[in-house]
Amino acid sequence: MGAGKTKRMPRAVREQQMLDAAVRIFGQRGYMAASMDEIAELAGVSKPLVYLYLNSKDDLFSACVRRESRALTEAVRAGVRPGLPADGQLWSGLRAFFTHTASNPDAWRVLHLHARTHGERFAAEVAAMREDIVAFVTQLIAAAAREAHGRPHLPEGEVAGLAEALVGAAESLADWAGATEGVTAKQAAATLMNFAWAGLGDLMAGRPWAPPQETGTEADAETGSESGAPAVPVQAG
Repeated sequence: MGAGKTKRMPRAVREQQMLDAAVRIFGQRGYMAASMDEIAELAGVSKPLVYLYLNSKDDLFSACVRRESRALTEAVRAGVRPGLPADGQLWSGLRAFFTHTASNPDAWRVLHLHARTHGERFAAEVAAMREDIVAFVTQLIAAAAREAHGRPHLPEGEVAGLAEALVGAAESLADWAGATEGVTAKQAAATLMNFAWAGLGDLMAGRPWAPPQETGTEADAETGSESGAPAVPVQAG
């Protein structure tokens, strides 16, 4: 009695299997060292089928970058709980970010390490994802200022700068957490909250930090003297 026919897998499901395998191989080996043979074997398909579905190694890598960028952005947005106070919203968003990066370490390496260094095409796709997250964080900080003061309190440029700094810190901390044994997503999020929220909290309360008043010499060193000549120290007689 012959074996029954194997049910054919839908193309979309098969393609996701290929992308799963590719993310794992690209994440662990990097773009240059990744082998299409190895990706096909891990996906349980033939190499010609990978090329048939995804055209080339570049297109396969690009598809991985797009999928993982979308997944990270959606995870952060879904993690933020709008009904919470400002610090609760930031906390929930950071936990979602660190939970996602910890649960998908190969995807995080593809986005934060390999895509940024392999070529302009892939770096641009990651940059677009990052801009989306920065814009979202900018909205959170601006909303927190409105909540605290009933009106926009922080200049638009300052809010954007704070969002850039916060996202950059989160990216670096995700790398550190991934390389440090025993650090959980909750611990990583708490670390960044302790680092960032004390300052943000003072800003929201109208208590911004200000640099100490500069002496004339310090101001000249930063802006240059009006005459353009170097300052000459005056010696006591």
